[in-house]
Amino acid sequence: MIISPASQRPPSSPSLASTQLNIVTLIDVAGTLRTGGLSGKTGLMDNGGESTGKGTNSLRTVCRQGQALNWLVYCTDMEKRPDGSWPLFARIVNIVFVLPDGTPQLSKICADLKIYGGPDRIRSPWTPSYYYWAGSVDLEIEPGLYPYRLVLEVDTVDRNRKSYFNLDGPALQVIPLSAIHAGSQHG
Repeated sequence: MIISPASQRPPSSPSLASTQLNIVTLIDVAGTLRTGGLSGKTGLMDNGGESTGKGTNSLRTVCRQGQALNWLVYCTDMEKRPDGSWPLFARIVNIVFVLPDGTPQLSKICADLKIYGGPDRIRSPWTPSYYYWAGSVDLEIEPGLYPYRLVLEVDTVDRNRKSYFNLDGPALQVIPLSAIHAGSQHG
């Protein structure tokens, strides 16, 4: 049996539901604060081979029922400044699954969806390091498209004040767990 590296597999090759997907939001914090909005200041990527809209706010993450998901934020400026200060930081404070009209989805989409991370003693005792959200797609959810909103908290020059922004556009494209078994029978 010959096993090809992942980079040589066709995009339609099934991945296991246990494979974690990382969904990363890149944000220009200074630009967001300067313009007062996220337009042109964010983009999303994931490590899923079947996802579409990578690099945009309209990322469609293809995932399977039961699959673990991690949502992370990276700021375009994360390095310590020459004067010893740290740049402003952004974090996800909520993930809200929404209906097509933008109202919150009442049914459960992800199990154990919550924040992970501990205090970052270097930057601030209140700023978490490795701050991310994680959860797993509910095993009983119907396959389909599930749009969501990221609620982002952004530090301001006044360290006691935060700004909040909603990032609409991304979605999970949930496919059945059985797609793994059907695809593996053909390969």
